[in-house]
Amino acid sequence: MFCFQCQETAKNEGCTIKGVCGKSPKVAKLQDLLIYLLKGISISSLKADEKGIDQTKVNKFIVEGLFSTITNVNFDSDYFRNKIKEALALRDEIVEKTGENRNEMHDAQIWSPQYDADIKEKAGKVGVLVTENEDIRSLRELITYGLKGLAAYADHAFILGYSDDDIFGFIKKALAATLDDSLSADDLISLTLETGQYGVNVMALLDKANTSTYGAPEITKVNIGVKDNPGILISGHDLKDLEELLEQTKGTGVDVYTHGEMLPAHCYPFFKKYDHFVGNYGNAWWKQKDEFESFKGPVLLTTNCLVPPNDSYIDRVYITGTVGFSGLTHIPDRETGKVKDFSPIIEHAKKCDPPQEIETGEIVGGFAHGTVLGLADKVVEAVKSGAIRKFMVMAGCDGRAKTREYYTEFAKKLPDDVVILTAGCAKYRYNKLDLGEIGGIPRVLDAGQCNDSYSLAVIALKLKEVFEMNDINELPISYNIAWYEQKAVIVLLALLYLGVKNIHLGPTLPAFLSPNVTDVLVEKFGLSGISTVDEDVKELV
Repeated sequence: MFCFQCQETAKNEGCTIKGVCGKSPKVAKLQDLLIYLLKGISISSLKADEKGIDQTKVNKFIVEGLFSTITNVNFDSDYFRNKIKEALALRDEIVEKTGENRNEMHDAQIWSPQYDADIKEKAGKVGVLVTENEDIRSLRELITYGLKGLAAYADHAFILGYSDDDIFGFIKKALAATLDDSLSADDLISLTLETGQYGVNVMALLDKANTSTYGAPEITKVNIGVKDNPGILISGHDLKDLEELLEQTKGTGVDVYTHGEMLPAHCYPFFKKYDHFVGNYGNAWWKQKDEFESFKGPVLLTTNCLVPPNDSYIDRVYITGTVGFSGLTHIPDRETGKVKDFSPIIEHAKKCDPPQEIETGEIVGGFAHGTVLGLADKVVEAVKSGAIRKFMVMAGCDGRAKTREYYTEFAKKLPDDVVILTAGCAKYRYNKLDLGEIGGIPRVLDAGQCNDSYSLAVIALKLKEVFEMNDINELPISYNIAWYEQKAVIVLLALLYLGVKNIHLGPTLPAFLSPNVTDVLVEKFGLSGISTVDEDVKELV
């Protein structure tokens, strides 16, 4: 295997024996083959689009397929074997409808296995390293990982009934382009920025889907202690799953807690009607081995961020959607017009002890763009008076590496007149610190999930307008962003598309960036890695 798509890749070079995330070589190769086939499907689907052939089923399959290969989503080899077989059947169905000439088609459009052994053999021949030119490989993978994050957000929106054919069309166009050997490095750099453009578009779409369905987030204090009832812990990002779980647990005596990236759900008005939606338990995804143990009740994983579970609690972990792990109970997808059936996990919870308390208190969230812009007069006055010297965007992902303690120390050492704008699970490094307020404005403004980094972009663009500036980089805003997986990649590309410069990215720069591609990003956008806390505070503030 060879995989270098996440921040924790071995030696910051690439996982070759087993994924640091827990992914096996078998799964890694099957994921490579699925991505290869999705590229072939995309080429044919673009031709089907030109002919006016309905591609709704195909678009959904491509998006879900990309999402399933994001780090910490799916570890199940059987899942990917089945997806590969589905991909082959779907691809051939499209080709038949478009009437393409097989002699003019790419191998990804026509390769077919006769035996299961053929799948294994092919999977070892279509991975990352097949592209020999290091810079072309780097750009192709940068685009592909951006597309994975883009697809995840498109999938979240699709589940809530929101979609955009232009976004689906771009995903297919970009996937197809990564097989086009005629494209130069400059061509791929342009496509990379276009990927960022569609990253902005898809986050705007998801923002609309979430707020139209559940209301605009409000400033909310979230309990981090526990109650006396047995509970269900829900993690991931899928708000529709949360909605249906809360509805089905009403009156059962079972409380519902959020974990990790599900924390911001407490800030949506829709969910506040559920009295048994009682708080957030624990921290970011990487602490789940300890926190799932102490929770005592069942846990529901709705999207990415699954860590291979310990045997001591494996019987309490349930999965749904694209999440996969052999031996875990999978809640089937909802049928059209119906809801998912969460009765197995609810009945399990009734037999469990209440959660073990691991902390007490409250944390505050709900500072999405609507909330912050509602405070615009207060914010602008604080900036003009000098009460707020700087905004520090510290969005992105958390991870288990000890080097990530940097972000906690960085937040502690920021001057008292600096406000942190955050989104994603990176916030768990500092959202429980007592950093105080500035004129009633908390010094940590949490916009929500990683996709809510869109809110941070909207806030920046609004401040640019209010202060009548020509360039977003003239604002008193600096960017010190942590990354882990591919959703963070699309957020980074979205910021680059918007023209944001001098972003610090850590705790390490991506292994998939070749030296030459890194030089381009440094020269054009001022992208850099992190240094020491003191040096970076001095530079960024």
